[in-house]
Amino acid sequence: RKRGLLARAVARGGRPTDPLAALAEYGGFEIAMMAGAMLGAAEAKMVLLIDGFIVTSALLVAHAIAPEILDYCVFAHRSHEAGHVVQLAHLGAEPLVQLDLRLGEGTGAALVYPLVQAAVNFLNEMASFESAGVAGKA
Repeated sequence: RKRGLLARAVARGGRPTDPLAALAEYGGFEIAMMAGAMLGAAEAKMVLLIDGFIVTSALLVAHAIAPEILDYCVFAHRSHEAGHVVQLAHLGAEPLVQLDLRLGEGTGAALVYPLVQAAVNFLNEMASFESAGVAGKA
């Protein structure tokens, strides 16, 4: 059923190369809103936790507009959706976990957030050899 829907959509709208034309033809308000929010968050130098197929769809639009957005992205998980593998490959992204989640609602992001927070804490709070008084090579 999904393939038939996509075939009709491609017959009607073709394969636009302009990201905003593609968004207008194949996206919805939620995808447009997410893409805009991602662009704004990256402009503010915020980390984007990318979770699942739909969120990655929005990122594809944002990436086509501003490829440097990937510098701000952490990919949470690889969903069980076949298309998500294709999206991630296109972006050259490797997610933190692959748990074959099919739940949606940001469950992958919720699961990896503590991992991301731990990494931030290590970077910000871990003592250096010098501050810990560890001697140099003997």
